[in-house]
Amino acid sequence: MSNETAKYINSHRRHKNDVAIARQVRIAKQHGLGFYDKAIKEPHRLVKHHAMDCGNPDCYLCGNPRKTRKDKLTAQEKRLFQDVEKTTDKHSNGLKSTED
Repeated sequence: MSNETAKYINSHRRHKNDVAIARQVRIAKQHGLGFYDKAIKEPHRLVKHHAMDCGNPDCYLCGNPRKTRKDKLTAQEKRLFQDVEKTTDKHSNGLKSTED
């Protein structure tokens, strides 16, 4: 490294990777299934891969909702098609406002 700024940037990048790995290993240890034993033994595989991602594209949690459940709307689409005529306060519990 030629200067202190470059040294700091490099060490900061490595520290971020180490923190991300430690976080994913902690998540894997909490769930403790067979797949996660490999992730705990080889923690560097969790740099760009989440511990709870099974890698199955048909999985309900990991897969794309448009490809796995074609007949249902996504959360964003449901929000888009909500009744816009109904006036509710955004920062309330969903009841009609009493100020009208």
